[in-house]
Amino acid sequence: MRVSQRVGCKGFPCADVRHECFILPDVDVKPEAISIVMISEAAPANPGDYYYAGGESLFQQTTVQAFNDAGAHVSSVQDIVNLGVYLTTAVKCGKTGYGIKTGTINECSLILEKELALFPGVKVLMLMGDVAIKALNTIARRAGEKSVIPAGSTYKIRGQAYFLHEKRVFPSYLQAGPSFFIEKSKRQMIAEDIAAALRFAAS
Repeated sequence: MRVSQRVGCKGFPCADVRHECFILPDVDVKPEAISIVMISEAAPANPGDYYYAGGESLFQQTTVQAFNDAGAHVSSVQDIVNLGVYLTTAVKCGKTGYGIKTGTINECSLILEKELALFPGVKVLMLMGDVAIKALNTIARRAGEKSVIPAGSTYKIRGQAYFLHEKRVFPSYLQAGPSFFIEKSKRQMIAEDIAAALRFAAS
């Protein structure tokens, strides 16, 4: 299954993102083999930096390093997929500035919701950063439920048990992009969260 052939965006209504950077995972995955979905912030400004772009893409470099920090010996995104982890973004277009408007996150959460529905056997959702957390909370509220992750600083709320439809949800920090190498204080927490997610998925 290729997710890029199953979901998409109609009309591109959001004004604060770069529509020319729209991207969905174009990787052949077996839904039944995926136990973890890792959701990061937004598509990169350069499509060559995306998870599945191949080569030494930026998202691949930082995510591979994060998994190695967590004790998972991987050297590529394909190795991570082989662990049963599917990588995607909450917002499918590139950013125009530092932040992303709530309306854009809400709009793109409609795509993310359809994307997640393609993986009914998933046991863990990893939310890498505030945008991913907001997107999943929006999905939950749209279904008539309360927010999955409470408001607050990530370092205070991580490590607790959160669930959505029996899926364990791990809030963490953004692992995709240059900030991963700059913000070294967060790397240990990201590693701990990935390790915990892998353990839970294997249980």
